[in-house]
This record gives sequence, C-alpha cells and structure tokens, in this order.
Amino acid sequence: MKRPNLIFIVADDLGYADLGCYGGREASFGPVSPVLDRLAAQGIRFTQGYSNSPVCSPTRFGLITARYQYRLRGAAEEPINSKSRGSTTLGLPPEHPTLPSLLQDAGYRTALVGKWHLGYPPAFGPLRSGYQEFFGPLSGGVDYWTHCDSAGRHDLWFGEEEKQHEGYLTDLLSRRAVDFVDRMAQGDDPFFLSLHYTAPHWPWETREDAGRAAVVKDNLFDLAGGNVDTYRRMIHHMDEGIGWLVQALEKNGQLDDTLIVFTSDNGGERFSDNWPLVGGKMDLTEGGIRVPWIAHWPAAIRAGGESGQLCMTMDWSATMLEAAGVAAHPEYPLDGVSLLGVLRDPAQGGFERDLHWRMNHRGQRALRQGRWKYLRVDGNDYLFDVEADERERANQARKEPGRLAAMRQAWEAWNDTMPPIPEDATVSLGYSCKDMPQR
Repeated sequence: MKRPNLIFIVADDLGYADLGCYGGREASFGPVSPVLDRLAAQGIRFTQGYSNSPVCSPTRFGLITARYQYRLRGAAEEPINSKSRGSTTLGLPPEHPTLPSLLQDAGYRTALVGKWHLGYPPAFGPLRSGYQEFFGPLSGGVDYWTHCDSAGRHDLWFGEEEKQHEGYLTDLLSRRAVDFVDRMAQGDDPFFLSLHYTAPHWPWETREDAGRAAVVKDNLFDLAGGNVDTYRRMIHHMDEGIGWLVQALEKNGQLDDTLIVFTSDNGGERFSDNWPLVGGKMDLTEGGIRVPWIAHWPAAIRAGGESGQLCMTMDWSATMLEAAGVAAHPEYPLDGVSLLGVLRDPAQGGFERDLHWRMNHRGQRALRQGRWKYLRVDGNDYLFDVEADERERANQARKEPGRLAAMRQAWEAWNDTMPPIPEDATVSLGYSCKDMPQR
C-alpha cells in the first residue's frame, strides 16, 4: 500500500461539544464547523478520545514523542512560560526521537505550521526535533494581529528567524499549510504536516477585530474581552482554513492518500461548550481532557464511522508511525498504541487499555479503565461510571470500595514507573483563580 501523507491538526483549548458533529449548536451566523463536520461524516469520529493533559505543553510533549510526557524532564508537567526564553532545561531535548524525526529518517518531508510551545532557541526548537520547516509562534499564546506573546514580545518565526508578517494569525497558518501542500505535490516524497492552530485560545479576536490589538497589547489575557459569538467565529475561521487545506489536497490529487487527524490539545475554557461533561482546562474531570477526535483517510477509512475506543493524543502519533511503516526507536519504546485497526474496522479493531494522568495542580490524578474512572482532587478520591454518568456527579466510591482500592493501586503502580513530579511543576496561566467564576 502507498505510504500516506500525514496531517496532524490540533486546535487549542477547544471544547468537547464546540463542533457541530459533537452536538454543538449553530451560531448566530450559521454552522460553526461545516468542514470538520463533513470530514467526520466522511471518516470516523471518536467519542472517548482524550488529551494527554488538561494543559497545552504536556499534551504536545506526548504528541511529538508518542510517549507519556512524564517520562521527560519537569517541563513536561506544566505549560512552558514565555519567561523561560533562553532556558537550557525547559524544553524538548533535541536528542529525543520524535514523530517528525522518525518520519523524516524514513523519507518523509516534515513541517510544523503553528504553535510549538516546547522550549525556546537556542537549546530547543522545531528544527532541532525533526521538522524541516517551521512557521508559527514558539510560545503558548499570542495576539492574533500583533503576534506578540504575554510579555509583549513579537513571536512569529520562519524557521529560527523571527519575522514580521501582517495578518490574522489563523489565516496566516492556514495559507502557509496550503503552500506546503502545494509545494509537496511537486515531488514524489510523502509528507508529514503538523498544523497546530492557536485558535480558539485567548485573546478572543476575529478577522474583524484588528483594532482590538491595542486593547490586548498590554494584557494578553484580557479577561473582560470576548463572548460566545466571538469564540465561535474563531472556530469558524479555523474551520474555513482547514477547508482551504482540503481543497488543496483535492486539487493536487492527494486527498484519498492522506490521513488527516483532528483533535484539541486539552478541554475548553470559559466560552467553550463541553456538554455533557463538567470541568475544563486544568481539570482531570472529563471536560478538561475528553476532546474531539476525527480521522479522515478515504483510502483506508469507510465513511460514517464512530468508535468508543479509549484513546489519547499519543495514540494518534503511534498510529501515524504504523501507517507510514516506521518503527519506534528501540531505546524509546512508545506508550501510545496504534489505532490503525480501529480506523480500518471500528467494529472489530477495538482493544482494552488503561489511560493515566497526573498533575501537581490540586494534587490531581486519574485513571480510565473500561467504563470506570478513578479521580483524585484536593486529596479526595472519587469513582465514576462514566458511561452511565458522563457528568461525574454520582460518586461510586462507597458502593464500590473494592474497585476504588484496586484502581487506586493500579494508578500508584503505574506512577511508580514514572519519574517523580517536580515540586515546582505548578500550572500558572497568568491569571488568578479568583478572576474566574467557580464551576
């Protein structure tokens, strides 16, 4: 079988039900995500897909290595702050094999268009970890018009060179992705494209909000800004850009032989729709880690598929490696599990597996095991049957003490195989919890 092209699209802080194909409601301007809804209808949609973490950098460590992020240094436990520019310790070690480096070694052309957030040059960067091309911001969040980070520094790069470029960031990323696909169509090598949007992450700005850059300039978080309509328009802008990319693949005769994967780095934030889940970004409740998962690959995936397979971000990376016929580095075995069998036959390709999470923030830990979920928050243990109780309201700990004890022990046994959490791995998003309404 021909080696497929691979496109890994990641949204930023997208809620579980923000897309129409996951139950999202129409906006004032109409459907929010018609392109992604169509890709889901023509491919497969996962209902039990999770992110590796409820915050961004840790999930991206898991994505790029196909391993639990906890295996890396302390930076893998929390988002990398823009104040760490110049650090030689907070970032993805260039010597660690990655999804793009393994694919590049196997003859793939590789590019990252969009958010990196895995450490700053000169010690770290996309070109040092397997990507041959890079266009996008290095930090976690930037203004969509000035492209400045939370410290007010310009943060848009071509390779390792900072460059000014006018325009709305979501559209700039979409057009650069189309340019990459068009150029790759001129050669014979398969390609791997990471398209990592910053949308719909704050600040909340649309194509019509160029003037708001002056408001956001000195306060990127801008807690007084934004609304549901603006947020949905941001998703729609991203969806349109994905449509441009699909059109480019069709024009170049590449769509059938391209595996397109779409997901989010973690659950949604204040304007997101996570229904029926509770919680959101920073939480190991379902709203913080269960995210949309869509795969489209006409050559291998039948239209109209749906799967309840338990899976997480790093599994997509393992899937892409298997689809490309590329083995893991023998000294860095994968924690991710390939979903290729599920993609080809959702009814027969499923398998059992456990999913684990941990965070210093509020002492959180979680284990998903079949329909059951063990959760600890602020020293309190919970047990939920998430198939019957997706909102995690009916704590079964007293009714099922044996199951709770067994799952607690299983989580601790897994945790013993991981390096300890650094004491300073505490999430800080730049604003205080007192600024946020209580859930």
